[in-house]
Amino acid sequence: MDSPSSGTSESTRWLTTSRSSFVESFRSVRLSAIGRIDKKDLRKRILIPEYLRFAMRDAILSKDINGVGLIISDANCEAPEEPMVVFVNSKSGGRHGPFLKSRLQDIMGEEQVFDLSVVKPPDFVQYGLGCLEKLTSLGDECAKEVREKMRIVVAGGDGTVGWVLGSLSDLNKQKRKPVPPTGIIPLGTGNDLSRSFGWGGSFPFAWKSAIKRFLHKVVTGPICRLDRQAFSDCYHTDDN
Repeated sequence: MDSPSSGTSESTRWLTTSRSSFVESFRSVRLSAIGRIDKKDLRKRILIPEYLRFAMRDAILSKDINGVGLIISDANCEAPEEPMVVFVNSKSGGRHGPFLKSRLQDIMGEEQVFDLSVVKPPDFVQYGLGCLEKLTSLGDECAKEVREKMRIVVAGGDGTVGWVLGSLSDLNKQKRKPVPPTGIIPLGTGNDLSRSFGWGGSFPFAWKSAIKRFLHKVVTGPICRLDRQAFSDCYHTDDN
């Protein structure tokens, strides 16, 4: 596949499925350039409105885009700047997987952090995003904006990342766009995809502010496009 431009180890990039193998490079975002991250401000930028979080959760658990009954927002509801959900492979990263999941839930809320042992990526695509699309069709502008702005983070190794990207690529087949861009928290042993796209080969758990800083990188990170064929070999990579 086409490789990112030089300096990817110092840059934050997004992965998104595309029919083209063309890779777009943008301005790097360096950790050293990020000052103190205010938790309240960060939550404001990524936290999905409560009624939508619950609607998506119920739709996924019931495997029904109508969940337990859809509620349309009022005109005062505002979508966050960068609505985000995180998939965590709690079995990756040794003892760090459960810790990371707990910390993310503290920052973002439980409904936006999915343990892959409970919520599978295909169910999120079919029912979670499907719920937002159903609300959009009913005239919910907040749901529409959240669906259009959605960003995904995958915490795991190459196999986990490939699984999520493969599931998201079904949106292209179903003509359900846009396909949410995806960032990586490297928790596996190889983490080749994470290295290739500038997310690093491991996560700095010793750094107390690492999680907040990483989410800030996700919010501000530039986008590059990756052809589906380029990561297809990663689908069956084992995470350790």
